[in-house]
Amino acid sequence: MNRASEVAPFPAGGLNAEAAGSPGRWRIVALLFFATTINYLDRIALAVLIPVIRRDLHFSDREYGFITGAFQIAYMAGFLVAGKFIDRVGTRLGYFASVALWSVSALLHMVSHGVWSLGFWRSALGFGEAGNYPAGIKAVGEWFSDRERAYAVGLFNFGVTAASVAGPPILVAITSVWGWRAAFALTSATGFVWLLVWMLTWRDPPEREARPRRVGVWSEALRDRRTWGMAIVKFLTDGVWWFYIFWMPPYLYDARKFNLNQVGWALPVIYLMAGVGSIAGGWLAGYLMRRGSGMASARRTVMGICAACMPIAALAVVAPSPAMAIALIGLATASHQAWSSNLFTMPSDIFPGWLVASVFSISGAAGGLGGFLFSAFIPALVIPHFGYVPMFALAGVLHPLAWILGCGLLWYKAALAESNA
Repeated sequence: MNRASEVAPFPAGGLNAEAAGSPGRWRIVALLFFATTINYLDRIALAVLIPVIRRDLHFSDREYGFITGAFQIAYMAGFLVAGKFIDRVGTRLGYFASVALWSVSALLHMVSHGVWSLGFWRSALGFGEAGNYPAGIKAVGEWFSDRERAYAVGLFNFGVTAASVAGPPILVAITSVWGWRAAFALTSATGFVWLLVWMLTWRDPPEREARPRRVGVWSEALRDRRTWGMAIVKFLTDGVWWFYIFWMPPYLYDARKFNLNQVGWALPVIYLMAGVGSIAGGWLAGYLMRRGSGMASARRTVMGICAACMPIAALAVVAPSPAMAIALIGLATASHQAWSSNLFTMPSDIFPGWLVASVFSISGAAGGLGGFLFSAFIPALVIPHFGYVPMFALAGVLHPLAWILGCGLLWYKAALAESNA
């Protein structure tokens, strides 16, 4: 058997020349950026406003961990459904369904009156939000060449930063005047506006409209070792990001003794650094490819740099000053987002367009499981008894471990495919 065919059973693709050169592809990135911004506004609202919500609904740190766990479990299940669904109905309708579901769920946070009802609507939110990245990555794979994909992903993933920079002060201001329930009403309203713009704007790439659509088959993806490599990497590292998303505000409130207004400025600084990392990670991989590096080598180099930064960033928990702690936490979020800009592009680097969302959903479900363990279940048990130091230490080692263990399965195969192409 030809060695190249053994390691690359699928032709990477979903892209056509007309789409690759179309200026309209940047309009697509803008739509993906705004969807991701709305996604994270809905996601971070609970963590940012936790002092007010916790006082109103009366729940403990452990119960907060259970609430975030409900989100994570539903998010994991949503990935398993979303990828196959989006590959079947297409990017336009698949993305619409996802945003519609999470916007309705965000709105219904307003009717929560206790831990159980809040946990239910958080789980519904997580299930809907799971469709954002499978649809976004599929759209990028349809419109962008391999050298532009990581940069395009970094641009639309900058929506995380936009939400995290602009969101906390806006959410705090709304809550100060109208209460926390009004803050959820605002975030959901932006989702409904986006739905209208999306349906009026999106068009499939021209060549793709004339080509029969093939639906992703999980059994085919699971036979490829690169799918398992992505799943291992996502399992080990997604929880680090979720830990910072869900537990950073409580850490600043409880351990660093910040008040609501101080958290309102600290979180934007942290996530502005994350946004810089998101774009820089995608740009650097493209730069290395333009300088002659293979695609796998460029991704491996950028992600290795990111992994090396994470143990340094974990020292935030013992930093002597709040400013130093904020800077180190910002390094962690920047490194993770630069890592993700490259990891997210790999399904469209390797697999055909009809399989991209399904492959991403498999790895995303593994990431959701890791997120549940490392950002919900374990913190809920550890933090009340041992504080935050063990969790920061864990967050510092998972990326290097993923780079050593999981990525070899992915990059070795990808590198062989490149060398035999």
